[in-house]
Amino acid sequence: MNNSGYQLATFAGGCFWCMVKPFEELPGTIKVVSGYTGGNLKNPTYEDLCSKKTGHFEAVQVTFDPLLLSYTQLLETFWRQIDPTNPGGQFLDLGQPYRTAVFYHNQEQKILAERSKKVLEKSSRFKDPIVTEIMPAVMFYPAEEYHQGYHKKFPLRYGAYRQGSGRDAFLNEHWSIEKEKELLKSKLTTIQYEVTQERGTEPPFQNEYWDNNREGIYVDLISGEPLFSSQDKFDSGCGWPSFSKPLLPEGVKEKLDLDHSMSRTEVVSTKSESHLGHVFEDGPPPTGLRYCINSASLRFVPKEELKEEGYGDYQGLFKEDK
Repeated sequence: MNNSGYQLATFAGGCFWCMVKPFEELPGTIKVVSGYTGGNLKNPTYEDLCSKKTGHFEAVQVTFDPLLLSYTQLLETFWRQIDPTNPGGQFLDLGQPYRTAVFYHNQEQKILAERSKKVLEKSSRFKDPIVTEIMPAVMFYPAEEYHQGYHKKFPLRYGAYRQGSGRDAFLNEHWSIEKEKELLKSKLTTIQYEVTQERGTEPPFQNEYWDNNREGIYVDLISGEPLFSSQDKFDSGCGWPSFSKPLLPEGVKEKLDLDHSMSRTEVVSTKSESHLGHVFEDGPPPTGLRYCINSASLRFVPKEELKEEGYGDYQGLFKEDK
């Protein structure tokens, strides 16, 4: 982190021309620089890289404001630009300089990168193994000026190259809406899919968490984002898990629901857009709210497993067992 509070993130995703624009478009990105990293030659040139003997990767270095853009969001953008299963390069560009990698700048970035890679592996989105490396960041050398912002300087050449490389066709195949639905249906039970994707409602008193009294947090079944805490859970008598407030205000958002000839406030996960339930103004003090949430949209992480599951930041919410 520099004096301004900005942070760095470095990614190798094959041709760096194609990696700049997706990161530039994210709110919170300060700048994106194309360059070379990971090799054994100081101040390499593009010609040096083309020799495929220096060990460098073509990469982009992103300067971002962590108050506006999280490293997790950058990782998600990265995975959506590449073929993480190809150990020999990316699309038309083959050889060591075009392999994929995440270069972490601190321990937190390493943990988040490894976690995101595991999530991708478990998703079954790709048939072949994920081979993208996660490595410590080393010296990054900016590429020649004509490589910087290539998509802006030479839009026609950039567009022709990108389409001809096969990158966009590959990404459309693996990240399309149809692919998302296919993956969700393969991972979720019938009721989980109906609730989260079709705004369904599970039966009261016949769901997993309505009477769960263990300490821990409830996370989004789809994205894993923390949503609610057991500390805010109460027995409302309705037969569904009820909470007086979300764990993080920005974790959920509300929408007007006029279905079934009623006017209600729907609660949706900000991250995944999954339907969670509804919020009513008949809850206990101090909020006076009752977040009536479907168990089928949640996954419970008990307090003793928070660190292991990657939610160690929330351990402080609970007293340690003596």
